[in-house]
Amino acid sequence: MHPILFRIGNITIYSYGFMIAVGILSAVIISMYRARRVGISDDVVLDIAIFGVLGGVIGAKLLFIIAEAPYVIKNPVVLKDMIKGGFVVYGGLIGGVLAAYIYCRKKKVDFLKMFDVAAPAIAVAQGLGRIGCFSAGCCYGKETTSPFGVVFKNSPFAPNGVRLIPTQLISSLGNFLIAAVLFYFSKKAKHNGQVAGLYMILYSVGRFIVEFLRDDPRGNVLFLSTSQFICIFVFIIGVFVYNIHKLKRS
Repeated sequence: MHPILFRIGNITIYSYGFMIAVGILSAVIISMYRARRVGISDDVVLDIAIFGVLGGVIGAKLLFIIAEAPYVIKNPVVLKDMIKGGFVVYGGLIGGVLAAYIYCRKKKVDFLKMFDVAAPAIAVAQGLGRIGCFSAGCCYGKETTSPFGVVFKNSPFAPNGVRLIPTQLISSLGNFLIAAVLFYFSKKAKHNGQVAGLYMILYSVGRFIVEFLRDDPRGNVLFLSTSQFICIFVFIIGVFVYNIHKLKRS
């Protein structure tokens, strides 16, 4: 709707980037507050945030290129443009979590406890980030006649002048609902990994469903989108992480 938020001289502030920044900042603040309650210092949260963001950017970019590999192979010249723009959210999540895991192993921080702390904050950040997607028009939905559809008029990504399913807002609302569930559940969870596991389960199910409504260019694995294919593994890993305390006792 408004891909460019505002300009200051020669500096352009884009809505998508701004909302991503707001999401990251919100996640750090929420994680700090929650981490103090379980004895994890602010320094650890900040370090993990820095490494997580770096890992997330690399992961999001790599998965984007992998998903578009057939097109890149046919047109190698587009790789230069892909390096400048284009990300896959799932790649960012995987890269960020992997970077956080490596940091926790090196610093002897309980990774599952830290993941439990951060999971609701990550969902909040994703919800804010999807508002950025809506502002830019990326990750758009299929054409619809529904009165709830949206028409983009100034998007560099979505087809303009066509009524589309607002998949960005659906995803945003879904992520905020997941965050609310996790905040509530975290007060009742009795074992490390349960909040993180529930996050992975809920997010993978929600993302799998929303993918059927999207119509933007994406990679595929057989009859599934790349993200849906990854959702299957994230769901399985989420169930494993949720029940990991049972395996430790056996």
